[in-house]
Formats: sequence, C-alpha cells, structure tokens
Amino acid sequence: MNKLVVDFLDRGYLLSPNIVDRLNELSKPDFLNLFNKKTKTQSRLILDEDLLMFLVEEKNSKIGEVKEFIKSEKSLADDISKDDAELVESEAAPGVIVLKEYKKVPKKRDVQDFVEHYRSRYNSLKNILLNRVELVNSISISRILNKKERENVSLIGLVFDKSYTKNNNLMLTIEDITGSIKVLANKGKESYNLCKDIVLDEVIGVKGVVGNKIIFLNSVFFPNTPSNKIIKKSNEDVNVAFISDIHVGSVNFLRDNFLRFVSWLNGELGDLEQKEFAKKIKYLFIIGDAVDGVGVYPGQEEFLDIKDVVEQYNELAKLLDMIRKDVTIIICGGQHDTLRLDEPQPKLDRTYAGELFRLPNIVSVSNPSLVNIGKNEIFEGFDILMYHGASFHHYKDNVESLRKNDATNNPSFILQYLLQKRHLAPTHGSVSFIPDAKEDFLVIERVPDVLASGEMHRPDVSNFNNIITINCSCWQSKTPFEEKIGSNPDPCKVPVLNLKTREIRIIGFG
Repeated sequence: MNKLVVDFLDRGYLLSPNIVDRLNELSKPDFLNLFNKKTKTQSRLILDEDLLMFLVEEKNSKIGEVKEFIKSEKSLADDISKDDAELVESEAAPGVIVLKEYKKVPKKRDVQDFVEHYRSRYNSLKNILLNRVELVNSISISRILNKKERENVSLIGLVFDKSYTKNNNLMLTIEDITGSIKVLANKGKESYNLCKDIVLDEVIGVKGVVGNKIIFLNSVFFPNTPSNKIIKKSNEDVNVAFISDIHVGSVNFLRDNFLRFVSWLNGELGDLEQKEFAKKIKYLFIIGDAVDGVGVYPGQEEFLDIKDVVEQYNELAKLLDMIRKDVTIIICGGQHDTLRLDEPQPKLDRTYAGELFRLPNIVSVSNPSLVNIGKNEIFEGFDILMYHGASFHHYKDNVESLRKNDATNNPSFILQYLLQKRHLAPTHGSVSFIPDAKEDFLVIERVPDVLASGEMHRPDVSNFNNIITINCSCWQSKTPFEEKIGSNPDPCKVPVLNLKTREIRIIGFG
C-alpha cells in the first residue's frame, strides 16, 4: 500500500484514489505533521479532490519554513484551527482583512430558492429603509387593502411592475409578503422624476394616500447610503492602486504599457517625486478580467494571442511576480476569468490559475467581496467593496438619467445609482445569478468607504455621500466589438488613492 495512504490512515484520514497522486506530488517532509497540526478532529474523514485542494510552499516567514494554505468551496472549516488560519492569513497578507466573500457550497437550486432569495433581499433592504423617519410607521399591504376610507399610509415593498398610463402618469405595482398594490405617480409631482429611474425588483419605500385600493404617491424613498457617513483618514501615508481588465492573452493586450506600470510601481521610472509616490503604494486591487479567457464569446480564438487559458494565467503570474513583494495584490474575477458567469462568482480556480497562488503577496477573493485594508492600532482601516460590474450595461441602457448623463463614458453615475439602491444588480435578468435562500449576496448591507469596479474600460472617480467610487481603466486597446457598439475605452490609466489625505491621482501609462 502507498506509504502516504498508510500515513494518513494512521492519523484517521481515508484518502480517495483521485487525490493520492496529487498528494504524492507534494511529498515534503513536514507536510503530514503540518496537516495533522492544523486539524482538530480525531474522527475519520474521507479526503477527496473535490473536498480539499492543497498547496504547500516553502517560504521564509515568521511561522516556519513550510506554510500551508487550505482553501475549498467545501472547506473543512470545522476541522481547521481558527487561530492558525488567521495567523497564516495575516502573515501572507499583512493589513488585509476579508470581511465578506462568497464561499457557499454548490448545490441544486429550485423555484423555492428564488422565492427565499427575494424574500431575504426584501427583508434586508426593508430593515435599511425602516431607519428613515418617514417610514417608521410603514404597514403591510394587506392592512392597506382593508382600509375603507382615504388615509395617509406608508409602506415598503418590492417593485413588481412599472408602466405608464394613457395620460403619461406612472403606475407601479408594489408587493410585499402579504400582497400587492398599485401606486400612481402623477406626472405633475416632484416624485414623478424619481420614479422614472425606478427599476423592477428593487425595494423602495412609498408614502401617499390610499383610495379605492390604489396609493396616490406623495413621496418615494430608496435605501441609499447615509449622507453623514464618517470621512475616514488613515494615520499612515499609504497609497492604494486600482486596475482591472488587463485581458492577458488578447491580441489587444497592451503589454509594453503594463510593463511600464510595473516598472513605475517598483520605483524604476519617473522623477524623484514620482518614485517616492510609487513607493508608498502598499496595495494593488485587480478587479476582474485579468485574463481574456477562452470561449467567452463566439470566434474569440481569432483575437487571442495566447489560446490556452492556463498559459494566460501563467503569463499573468509572471507579470505580477515582477511587482515588489511588499505590495499586497487583491484580485477578484470577472466574466472573462475561468469562473461561472453567475454572480456571485467564487475565487479564481486553482486548476487554471495555480501559478498565481504561488505568489506570496496574492489574495484571491470572490466577486463581489468586501475587504478591509490599512487597519492598525489606532485606525479601523478602509472598507473596499470590489465588484467587477457585469450588471452595469443593463442600467446604463435602461435607466433614463444614466442615459442622459452618458454613463457609458462616465461610469461613476452607475456606481452612484447602485449605491442608492444598496444593491449591485437589483433587476432580475440584469445579471445571471445564483439564488441563495439565506442571503442575497449582492445587497450592499455594510456601507463601504470605497466602491471599486471595472468592466467599462474607462477610469472615473467620484465621491457620493462620502463614499469614494472608482471605476478602473483597462490594459487593452479598442476591440472590434467595442468599435461596433460605439464604446470608447481609455486604457492604461491607474487611479491611486492616498489613505491619509483621500486624494486620488490618475497616473497614465499610455
């Protein structure tokens, strides 16, 4: 019998055949002892490739010559020492705390999952809306429908339908868990213009007069973010860089420009002031579409310089490995990465992006995810909400105010719009998503200090209710598809945020 199998049996673990070869490849003297140290349980476990993936690397670190990183969609969370796990994370990524990321186990979904998913969304956003003074006395729709006389009412509900009457008034159908009711917004009232930007499936609050089982709208309220949010400033002079849409593997990838950025980041380019500025960068966020992928759209192979997705990630790893190691790189996926298209998207797949995980300064997170950086003894750190932005196209095309503000070329308007909704993709169909009976992961429950995104291939920075919004540039020249749809990318520009002053500079490498 294989010695490795025997060693695991002695420790109470039964190996499935499909993982034996993988573990043999990792034959390092300290592996078994380290694994045994990390696990608490004494009961027998069956370890297979789907349940557990190992990566053992020899590193020079404060916790020993061999550092283990165990991650899995089906994690052995109950069997891994919490203290040890936190120690490994803090050593691998100092100053980075992942506050929220998607880790759910894949499973079969049915209709009830969608029902519970929307119920969870409704309850989460309802609790936010109830913080508004105007809505504290909100009642259920079933109670409103039972009222016999005209009366002022307020309610919180999910938008089921939206249409216009023959007089061009706006009619909404609102529902909660007790029923549904029509809400009429008269075109002569101030609330009418706000209602024009309402989208299906978002949760709103309304106040008005009920009569004949219709509410005549006076005011409409969105979950929004508080206008009095504390403006955080770090006590340390630290910079943070934001990039996305590198598209390694594409024939349009601007490699020379990206290498110029890497050289600048390493303090090798620019005058003395620029070099000092670059050396202050301690965090680099990569927000999706790091590679171009394979088979993302029909005929893509014609536009690929690297036609193997593993080789694309290998090339990406080589480029990122050139960056000085005191810069922590936080990366999430996008539509072009080797992940499911359904959101939320899990972390990058080690099967394809294995070389990335060999870099000591890489932190892989889900899309979306909430990450805290820069926390120290006297500063609570900045909360960065990362979302690549697959939903953006739906809203820039379907929301009147976004069209008027040319959100295609000014994506900050999209980010501000979604912060008002407190949801990254409120409309069913704006993105393909995985329903979750316990939580709608795209709800923005915790208000971030920074909302950072990509997808639109244009840098754009704004401030909304003391939240910094950053849409990243790209590292790809204009593609035939972008030419066809009239998109105007603005590549090779890097927004850099200073945590002490909150100043943002956009550095160009074109």
